[in-house]
Amino acid sequence: MSDIHKEDRSDRLSVQAGRVNGVLVVTVRGEIDHDVKDVLSEALLPPDGTASPRIVVDLGGVTFMDSSGINVFVAAHRRVSGVQGWLRIAGAQEAVVRLLRVVGIDELIPCHPDVEQALNA
Repeated sequence: MSDIHKEDRSDRLSVQAGRVNGVLVVTVRGEIDHDVKDVLSEALLPPDGTASPRIVVDLGGVTFMDSSGINVFVAAHRRVSGVQGWLRIAGAQEAVVRLLRVVGIDELIPCHPDVEQALNA
C-alpha cells in the first residue's frame, strides 16, 4: 500500500491505496473537506489517467465529510461507470452515512458495512 497525503495536511487526512484481487481499495482516515479534497481525488482519479475501474473506498476512519467529498465521489463514480466499472463505499461512520443518505449518494454508490462485503457484493 502507498500512503498519499500532503505534509501540511497530514494531521487532517490520510489516504492509503492498495489492491485486493484487482480491486483498488482506498482507506481514508480523518476529515474530508475543501482543503484536502485533492488528496482523495488523486487517489481515486489519478491525473495520469490510470484510474482503476473497480474501487472500494473504506471510510471507517473518516470523522467528517462535507460536499467536497461528495463531489469527489460523484466524479469517481462517473469515471468508473463510463468504463463499465464500479465504486463502492465501505465502513462509513454514522455521521458520514447520514450525509450520504441526505444527499442521495447511497442511491448512486452502493454503501456496505465493511470492505469485505463491498469486495464481495
